[in-house]
This record gives sequence, C-alpha cells and structure tokens, in this order.
Amino acid sequence: MFDSILVVCIGNICRSPTGERLLRRAFPDKKIDSAGLVALVGKEADATAAEVAAAHGISLEGHRGKKFTSQLARQYDLILVMEKSHLEHIKRGYPEVSGKAMLFGHWQDQLEIADPYKKSREMFELVYKQLAQSAARWELALNKNRKEIR
Repeated sequence: MFDSILVVCIGNICRSPTGERLLRRAFPDKKIDSAGLVALVGKEADATAAEVAAAHGISLEGHRGKKFTSQLARQYDLILVMEKSHLEHIKRGYPEVSGKAMLFGHWQDQLEIADPYKKSREMFELVYKQLAQSAARWELALNKNRKEIR
C-alpha cells in the first residue's frame, strides 16, 4: 500500500504543489509532499497557480520549492510526475527510485500535464482541471486497492 506520495514537476511552484494539496485533501492520513527536478528552492507557489487553486478551494499557502533528490525520493512509496520526460529523467539520474515513479495522469490514459509557468490564466485553469481529475482517479484507485486488501 502507498502510505506516502511525492509529487514532482520541474520547478515545484505550479503543478506539483497543486497536485500535492489535491492529494492531501483526498488522503489526509498519508504523507504527501512535492519537489522539483530543477526546483526553485525556497520559492513560494506561483501567484497564478495559487489564485487558481484558491478559486477551487485549495490553498497553496506555506509552500516552498524543494529539490528532488535520491535521499528525498527514498522516503516515499510512490512518486508521481507530470510528464514522460520526468520519468526518463528519474530513470537516468535516480535509477534506485525509478521503479516507484508513475505519471500523475496515469489513470487518464497516461495523460501528460503541461507546464503552465509564465503562460495564460486559461492554461493554469486547464492544468488545475487535469490535476484535479487525475487526483480523483488516484483516490479511486488507491481506495479500491485498500478495500481489496481488507
């Protein structure tokens, strides 16, 4: 069973913080955090990402960018990334944890969720919708597995 999840994107200021907070809402009993492959360490969530999330009842307050490392990744049961290129990056640079990495959009036909950074608000809205739908699919999948184990 997955008791801890690390959500990963590039900068850790748009997609992964939003995905993290969506999954935290779905799984309040699990350890869920986020990181970036090339993180803007210590930076707050992007203002537009925070505004869009807040409009949907999700707070990104208190988020600070964190760098993805092998040591960090080993602390989690599941690593969810936004794009197939992120999976490849982890396979090449962090092979010891690559077996537990999957797409955040896995349950939506391997959906890749594009980076909205420095793009329009409409793009941020689309990304939020994709993240919310994907988080809901993870909630269904993980809760189904939990019921089957019992």
